[in-house]
Amino acid sequence: MESRLRKNRDIWLKNFLILLFSLNLKTENLTGKTVVADETMVVTRHYLASEVGNQVLTKGGNAIDAAVAVSFALAVVLPQAGNIGGGGFMIFYDKEDDNIYSLDYREMAPLNATEDMFMIEGKRSRELALESYLSSGTPGTVHGMYEIHKKFGKLSWEQLIQPSITLASEGFRVTNELAEALKSEQVKLGKSTNTKKIFFKNGEPLKKDDLLIQTDLANTLKLIAIYGSDGFYSGETAKKIALDMSNNGGLITEKDLSGYYSKLRDPIIFNYKNLKIASMPPPSSGGLLLGLMLNMLENFDLSDDPNDVKNILIISEIMQIAFSLRAKHIGDEDFYPVPIENFLSEDIATELSKNVNTKRTSTNSEINSANIIFKENTTHFSIIDKYGNAVSNTTTLNTGFGSGIVIKDTGILMNNEMDDFSSAPGVENYFSLLGSEANKIEPKKRPLSSMTPTIVFEDDEVRLITGAQGGGRIITAVLQIIINYFEYKLSPELSVSTNRYHHQWFPEKLYYENFDEKTLRELKKLGFELEKRELEDYYSNGITSTIIIEGDKIIGISDPRLDDYSSVGSSVD
Repeated sequence: MESRLRKNRDIWLKNFLILLFSLNLKTENLTGKTVVADETMVVTRHYLASEVGNQVLTKGGNAIDAAVAVSFALAVVLPQAGNIGGGGFMIFYDKEDDNIYSLDYREMAPLNATEDMFMIEGKRSRELALESYLSSGTPGTVHGMYEIHKKFGKLSWEQLIQPSITLASEGFRVTNELAEALKSEQVKLGKSTNTKKIFFKNGEPLKKDDLLIQTDLANTLKLIAIYGSDGFYSGETAKKIALDMSNNGGLITEKDLSGYYSKLRDPIIFNYKNLKIASMPPPSSGGLLLGLMLNMLENFDLSDDPNDVKNILIISEIMQIAFSLRAKHIGDEDFYPVPIENFLSEDIATELSKNVNTKRTSTNSEINSANIIFKENTTHFSIIDKYGNAVSNTTTLNTGFGSGIVIKDTGILMNNEMDDFSSAPGVENYFSLLGSEANKIEPKKRPLSSMTPTIVFEDDEVRLITGAQGGGRIITAVLQIIINYFEYKLSPELSVSTNRYHHQWFPEKLYYENFDEKTLRELKKLGFELEKRELEDYYSNGITSTIIIEGDKIIGISDPRLDDYSSVGSSVD
């Protein structure tokens, strides 16, 4: 096996160098926070992953090829969010057949999962839900990437995995962002011997510029490179996952792994004024809430100032209504009849708009799904290739570093996505989001998510590709980027960097980033309870990767709220 891998790697490196040399004679690669190019663009949360994606595109790969390579690279260089032990969602636009696809590779509840598995004496156990083997759902990333590549990829699977193998085996220097994340989560990470072996040195979390080598993860990736998804869901890796789970009170078995499947679903597609917007369907709540909120906004005249207090009041009221309906009506549509058409109905949006208080902020008891007539750590990357194909992809472990548990001898950092289910009606999860019967734990069910990978079209052409990290703040971040660019007419860079705010109905707070004192005084007069989120905060009010196309210009905008984000594009010389 090793000789085959070595031979395949050597062939891949030789071909890569030949192709890259020839292509660099024709193209110029550009890297930075905001990059303007005319051929391709990759925007991810880590500069090394962005470079990997760009290399794939410059050697003739398409957006799906780049997405696969980026996903696995992030699993190595961004352990706090990138993963093969988690899952996610993808929106993909195929230019050639002019079709939009949505890929659901969200984690699944194990077969032995029960509705009350985190409840002890009537109370939710935070430790069980977030920091135990029990907190992990069956991962979906590897299956999702493999299946989408089989359908749409151009380059070989092995050569797309090779960059991540190299990064894991040879190592890379820890960035300041990763060092700070390791330090902030050291208590959780320190509970697992397998985790400490990788991310600690001399009993302390790795520091900036330390070399991070992940030998076990490299070996796992080698099996995936050779055997595809079978290299994860069966054979040696599956046995190791199941054994470690069994020895430590986890639920995932070899049967859970072999029974996992990703799924192509019908995307959520709706119109907002002259725009066509494509986003994720359930079990993501992102597409439905985005559609509902934008449809409601059509009933109001906004000023051209994003920090106008009247605008903030209207939009925050709309956010509250949307999140109250999320708590009651959205779950995995394979298990629960989600009223999709109602969330996207313009007539219903008009009726719901009558619940918007334009004089003061409403309380969460005033905005309550029971009172409303309604008929039934995460990371994002955006890619566009030279063929016009576009990918918007959001992937997650849930909280930073997921459960904090690395499966023995695999290097796989596991998710804690089971916390995204509703432990009981009215019981909040880590992100203070409420759930109901629609999102209760059931075997093989996928937990409700806020991930909102989105592509915006104008005149049948891709104009904006975006998504975010940050729990419920993902949805409102995507909403505000669209409003900032298309309504307020802000520049691409300002559309991403300008102050954002967030209200999710429960708790009764408006989370803001950087309002001036006058705005804060006026908001307090309107009854708002305010809580500041610092721009450098890990989640802030959503952290985004955005691409905007203006004519022949492709503009990649990395969110300035985190340092490691990077845009990499190519232009024809």
